[in-house]
Amino acid sequence: MTPRKLLRHIFRFRGLRESFKLAINGIAYLFLYHRNMRIIFTLGIFALLLGLYLKLSAIELVALCITITLVFVAEIFNTAIEMMMDMVKVKYHTLIKLIKDIAAAVVLLASLNAVAVGYILFIRKIFVH
Repeated sequence: MTPRKLLRHIFRFRGLRESFKLAINGIAYLFLYHRNMRIIFTLGIFALLLGLYLKLSAIELVALCITITLVFVAEIFNTAIEMMMDMVKVKYHTLIKLIKDIAAAVVLLASLNAVAVGYILFIRKIFVH
């Protein structure tokens, strides 16, 4: 195999449509089978709609969207790590439990950050006006 063909084989690219399809399948799986993702999605949509209703500024809406996305990403990685650890070891193992706990801690920190950002953005709009 020539170096050029080898590089093409190693770095073969899926089509953009196929990449989106795989990502959407992953998101659909999370929504169908993971209650926490549905809760996060519902709360995120509620927060965004509340931000629009309260007429948050553009920069406040950007901060809100980034915060919502951060919680989504944390939950997605937590779920992926938990699934990988379940594949690696079926029996209980202290290190695997610790890995899962650390992954869950990421979601907790992102969620606490979301509560803080929500408080900062919404409290004055709700109680001052």
